[in-house]
Amino acid sequence: MCGITGWIDWNSDLTTKANAIEKMTETLELRGPDATGTWLSRHCAFGHRRLSVMDPANGAQPMVRPAKGSDIHDCVLVYNGELYNAPELRKELESLGYRFRTTCDTEVLLLAYVEWGPNCLDKLNGIFAFAIWQTAEEKLFMARDRLGVKPLFYRREEGRFLFGSEPKSILAHPDVPAEIDAEGLAELFVIGPARTPGHGVWRNFNELKPGHFLQYDRNGMKTSAYWRLESAEHAEDVAGTAEKVRELLADTVERQLVSDVPICTLLSGGLDSSALTALAVEYYKRTGQGDVHTFSVDYVDNDKHFQAHDFQPNSDAPWIKRMTDYLSTVHHSVQFDTPELFQALEAAVLAKDTPGMADIDASLYLFCREIKKEATVAISGEAADEIFGGYPWFHREEALKAETFPWSLTTGLRSSVLSPELKEKLKPQEYLADRYAQAVAEVPHLPGEDETHRRMRRMSYLNITRFMPTLLDRKDRMSMAVGLEVRVPFCDHRLVEYVWNIPWEIKAAGTREKGILRKSLEGVLPDDVLYRKKSPYPKTHNPNYLTAVRTRLLERLNDPSCPLLPLINENRIRDLAATTDANSHLPWFGQLMSGPQLFAYLLQMDFWLREYEVKLVL
Repeated sequence: MCGITGWIDWNSDLTTKANAIEKMTETLELRGPDATGTWLSRHCAFGHRRLSVMDPANGAQPMVRPAKGSDIHDCVLVYNGELYNAPELRKELESLGYRFRTTCDTEVLLLAYVEWGPNCLDKLNGIFAFAIWQTAEEKLFMARDRLGVKPLFYRREEGRFLFGSEPKSILAHPDVPAEIDAEGLAELFVIGPARTPGHGVWRNFNELKPGHFLQYDRNGMKTSAYWRLESAEHAEDVAGTAEKVRELLADTVERQLVSDVPICTLLSGGLDSSALTALAVEYYKRTGQGDVHTFSVDYVDNDKHFQAHDFQPNSDAPWIKRMTDYLSTVHHSVQFDTPELFQALEAAVLAKDTPGMADIDASLYLFCREIKKEATVAISGEAADEIFGGYPWFHREEALKAETFPWSLTTGLRSSVLSPELKEKLKPQEYLADRYAQAVAEVPHLPGEDETHRRMRRMSYLNITRFMPTLLDRKDRMSMAVGLEVRVPFCDHRLVEYVWNIPWEIKAAGTREKGILRKSLEGVLPDDVLYRKKSPYPKTHNPNYLTAVRTRLLERLNDPSCPLLPLINENRIRDLAATTDANSHLPWFGQLMSGPQLFAYLLQMDFWLREYEVKLVL
């Protein structure tokens, strides 16, 4: 994986702007610690930071190859991602007469574009964000993978276009102010830590939507979807469906285990991570590649403070041991204490460029930092719950009938923490309702579906297009901040397309969440793990963490210069701080973000406003 950035300008000679593009590129150093490169022409400048995974000795970027049928014009590529079908594409291109100089997928992607243009996207299996400059036409082409695993932001203004893997690279441009307007604040306070697809939060920033490409030249800019979920009748019965799911998942895992650097899996002892690890172990045994290394995360004394509830019914530790013993992996257990978790809140903001999932982000950042000491690539179970229907809100009538996002039901609580002036400006209830209506209007319903199937398809769509991107963004930004590449097999578009059209009664086979996934893994996992009740990514239950974030937040509110004060209802926050204890449950966002995470999110907001010197344009 890597970091990419670029600058198109019709009114400047960018060959004189080397220092600027180098500064933009250097902001992405953590994403690509192994090498750096820039490419400049009169109206285009590209920057790239490389994390070497395939063919480390070659594949430097920006990569330049001749345009099709031309001896004098080139195509120039900067690319962040992995192509899992690169060997097949390489053979096809070689049969067409192309000769390769490297063994990396970067060259495969560039020559695929040279040969097929935008239609190459239909052939790609992978996770990617890339930009190509066509020197003859003076045209920029950018694209992002189907599920949006890899990020790509941009800012367009008169005569100029800027892009980057992260907002920080665009903010490093000398003419770009660090500003946020009312809509950006609405994203942070009303939608956040989720985000509306395509929204860049920062003023005049956008994110290229998943499954979209963008073209920009002197005539302007246009974006187009090259992939979207499509509804169709499902033909197989339960047994046939389970067999197909297992076949697709096994093929996906094997493709994603290819690497020229050390690779590992993340293992929680839950269904998703255990399945991926078991398939990896089976593949390693079959191909003689030795032992699989696994990693898990927990918190000091969490066993003493853990309290089971619907969202987190049991702790992971016994299940991790069950699986590592069963699979004979080389296991690495990582633990953090409250002070480390608290201190990493700021590092998580710097990685994300906005406030995020508070300690849920911070713990992942610390976890990835430890993994990076042993491996460069990790396999993770993200997205299975959204795709197969694993979250509790798929199975609760009140959530299914709620006319809002099921992970954000406490809109009254969210509104109550805003200052009256900001509440009037943002109109949080209306903003949320508009974003929800926009999402629901996109759902590709199947003609003739009854109300139950329509409702479940809508819930699946909301999760895949609105909730899953939050977790994918979290995983990318926290892992890449330490130079770790994380692959997510459940996001293979072939698997997503297939599971999308499985009827709910088959998807929930056996009346269990992710029932068809469980059935597909019979014989792969032991039964007790196979039918373990879902438990999400672990968070700290130590009351010291609540004390730490609450105390620091109150200290910040006592400072008259605190930039949060004009934005929040201070009395309401103080009341919450006084009444929230270790047993309180404030369902602020999703499964994991409650009272302590609300306080931590506000602390992240305060740090972000100060560190980035954010100017409010209201």
